[in-house]
Amino acid sequence: MVAEAPSILHVDMDAFYASVEVRDNPSLAGKPVCVGGRADRRGVISAASYEARKFGVHSAMPTARAQELCPDLVLVPPDFDRYTAASRKIMEIFQRYTPRVEPLSLDEAFLDVAGCERLHGDAVAIGKGIKKDILRETRLIASIGVAPSKFLAKLASDLDKPDGFRVIRADEVRSVLDPLPVSKIFGVGPRTAKRLESLGVTTVGDLASRERVAVLREFGASGAWIYDLAHGIDPRRVTPRRPEKSHGMERTFPEDVDDREELRLYLYEFCNEVSFDLRSRGLRGRTITLKARFWNFKTVTRSKTVEYPTNIGTRIYAVARELLDRVPPGPLRLLGVTVSGLEDVRDPVQGTLFGDAAGEGDVPPSDARRERTQEAMDKLRRKFGRGTVLPASLLGRGPTEGRDGTGA
Repeated sequence: MVAEAPSILHVDMDAFYASVEVRDNPSLAGKPVCVGGRADRRGVISAASYEARKFGVHSAMPTARAQELCPDLVLVPPDFDRYTAASRKIMEIFQRYTPRVEPLSLDEAFLDVAGCERLHGDAVAIGKGIKKDILRETRLIASIGVAPSKFLAKLASDLDKPDGFRVIRADEVRSVLDPLPVSKIFGVGPRTAKRLESLGVTTVGDLASRERVAVLREFGASGAWIYDLAHGIDPRRVTPRRPEKSHGMERTFPEDVDDREELRLYLYEFCNEVSFDLRSRGLRGRTITLKARFWNFKTVTRSKTVEYPTNIGTRIYAVARELLDRVPPGPLRLLGVTVSGLEDVRDPVQGTLFGDAAGEGDVPPSDARRERTQEAMDKLRRKFGRGTVLPASLLGRGPTEGRDGTGA
């Protein structure tokens, strides 16, 4: 049984990146706008306006294909500083209504508003208030779902997009779920959907009408999950401040790159960008992972965990360069670096028992001078832009690309 009163909200911003671009440049209104990488650099689409989606364009599609489908497509390079600023404002609005906010990405979050009725009204009133506040204060449109569980709330937010507001109450679960394709169930991908179809299951109602034991016998542990969701049952709670597990950057090159010195420069650039973002988030990490994709699409990864957590670009690069040296020679079409094992910079660093010096790529407990210099550079970048302060070896290389979806 699902809870009687809906108290979970799922807020999803409509075509977020593209909407921010249209908001900040009104001349783009009504046009098929996409945010993404250039076709001549093997870019892909990160976000598509609803005008572009009418042509079949969608996120993760190669830009070249998107331009084939929509010759009048307006391609805009990403500006993540502006998207992040808009996201922060939206998250601040959520916090006015409830402290139980679980961000899923820059443009999406779950909220649990149980217990907030005396201050703000019931979940429906809160959802309408949030939607109104977002529009008034950011000039952006959100679609909101209100339901008794996370699964149903996320489903509801998607049913009436764009500019949607949908409530699913406990007594409406069956009438809403039953006609939907079984692929609407979270966890049912194309392969599972085909297996279900071979069993005569094409809708959520078909799945819900089957015996639970039969579904478990066919699909094992995942069968219990999809069977419960087919009945609207989702015990997951809204978890505030979900910790970020990793942060990285990758880029697909316009042409395959075989020159190792050139690859090292790209890697140095990525490490500096990743470290800047980590510091902006108040994070540092212990594990550095290098990802390399060859001309024939074979992909390899190499990782190393260092003794002390770091968010300093030169230290991340020292490890990443060592990992690149372990990658077999050959032309690369993609290169990336990720830092994981993240922790809050306010957490104390555990030293070694005998006070051993840190090895290459590790962060010694006392690195105050380097960190002060880095802090001053970060302030300049935030005030005047990312290109204000650059290492000499990166001068003249143009803006960093990669987080715009140009990676595979």
